Amino acid sequence: MPNKAEYVSLIRLTASSIANRIGFNIDEIDDIKVAIGEACANAIRHGCKNINDTYDIEFFAHNDKIEIQIKDTGKEKANVCIKEPNIEELSEGGLGLFIIRTLMDDVKIKTTEGKGTIIRMMKMLGVD
Repeated sequence: MPNKAEYVSLIRLTASSIANRIGFNIDEIDDIKVAIGEACANAIRHGCKNINDTYDIEFFAHNDKIEIQIKDTGKEKANVCIKEPNIEELSEGGLGLFIIRTLMDDVKIKTTEGKGTIIRMMKMLGVD
């Protein structure tokens, strides 16, 4: 995806359509859309430093879950992605990962210095 915030709404719409096809209800779809928006914002903010930088997004649709992977190629060390958020010490910049972890059933974050960050999130159908 291009390094432009206006494309995030397209990604959210795509996620909504896929989740609807799987059978998620409106509240679950809203959770997925918020989480994916936060992950995209993270990729744009931390992974795309140059105007022509892009990030990748993949959707994996299953009968009982949706998995979404967002990968950037940021060169900076992203320590914030590795540590577990502490609600007492959250700053505006650290809230996105907390939101993603709260809304999705499983979140894996892998940061490789000099190669970027991968956020893989999963939501199970019918699990609250």
